[in-house]
Amino acid sequence: MTKNIMIVGVGGQGTLLASRILGNTVITEGYDVKVSEVHGMSQRGGSVVTYVKYGERVYSPIIDKGEADIILAFEMLEAYRAMPYLKKGGKMIVNTQEIAPMPVITGAAKYPENIADKLKENIDVTCVDALSLAMEAGNSKAVNVVLIGLMAKNTDIAYEKWVETIRTTVPAKFLDVNLAAFDLGYNHK
Repeated sequence: MTKNIMIVGVGGQGTLLASRILGNTVITEGYDVKVSEVHGMSQRGGSVVTYVKYGERVYSPIIDKGEADIILAFEMLEAYRAMPYLKKGGKMIVNTQEIAPMPVITGAAKYPENIADKLKENIDVTCVDALSLAMEAGNSKAVNVVLIGLMAKNTDIAYEKWVETIRTTVPAKFLDVNLAAFDLGYNHK
């Protein structure tokens, strides 16, 4: 059985590190893993989408609409945009942070209201203030690992495997903060 996970966010939020932690962890479980290239304008604060597929044999990393088992959304509007990709019975984990895209910043558009409510009407979603948890861990940039922690709790992969992957994937100077962020996400109610 192949698992399809989408990671969506805005450039600079650490989606690449999140996909590396996820991919490296499932490799240790013996799965075949395919991770897509980043799509979007990651260097300019634009939308970023990464696909991670794993299973016994995976041939392509691309996830089509209605195929994602889990969507990890680092920002509310990106969660809303990704909703059509979630399969029936899938799970979305969303950071409640709102980052205004360029059309909103310039006044050409308005940021949509009540996104969390709209998501909850249609899908199984967990909304969490991952930014606050990251700051509690010691660095606002650890939102990505808070969300990985929340997602890890929804997998059948042991907690210790995730921690070991973080230890081998994250640079030593950021390790303590990221381990704390993972624990805060993993233990979040």
